[in-house]
Amino acid sequence: MSLVGDEDGGSGLGAPHPHADATGGVLTDIDHVGIAVYDLDAAVGWYRDMFGATVAHRERIESDGVEEALIKVADSYIQLLTPVTDTSPLAKFMERNGEGLHHVGYRVDDCAEVLESVKGAGARVVDEHPRTGSRGTTVAFLHPKTSFATLIELVQE
Repeated sequence: MSLVGDEDGGSGLGAPHPHADATGGVLTDIDHVGIAVYDLDAAVGWYRDMFGATVAHRERIESDGVEEALIKVADSYIQLLTPVTDTSPLAKFMERNGEGLHHVGYRVDDCAEVLESVKGAGARVVDEHPRTGSRGTTVAFLHPKTSFATLIELVQE
C-alpha cells in the first residue's frame, strides 16, 4: 500500500503525489536518524567503541544552534546532535525530553514540492520554506503535532 493511495491511485485520501515513485511514495530513502546527545565527543566515542563506527562528516550549524557528527550506516546516517546555544530548538527539546531520538530525516527528490504538497494536505510544518541543512542539503521540517509525534525532516541532496 502506498503512502498516498493504493495501487489504483485512489484510497479516498486524495490522488497520488504527482512525483511519486513506483511504490507511490515521495520518500526515496531514510537519510538519517537524529539523536540528541549532551556530549557529542562521548557519543562519537561510544559508537566507535561499540561498533567500530567512524565519523563521515562533522559540522557546526550556527543557524540551528547545533553541532552534528554523522556516522555512515549503509546509504544512511546516524546524526548525533548537541546544542551549542541554550536557545536552540534542540536545547529546548532536551530540557523537556533529555537525550534520545530527536527526528527522522527522509530523502526526497524535491523538498519544496513535497513541502507544499504536505502543507496542502493539512500537515503542520516547522519550516514554511526549504532552507540549507548540513552537507549543503535542502531541508524542511514537519511538526510532530500532525505526524504522530514524530519530527520529520525532508532532505534533498
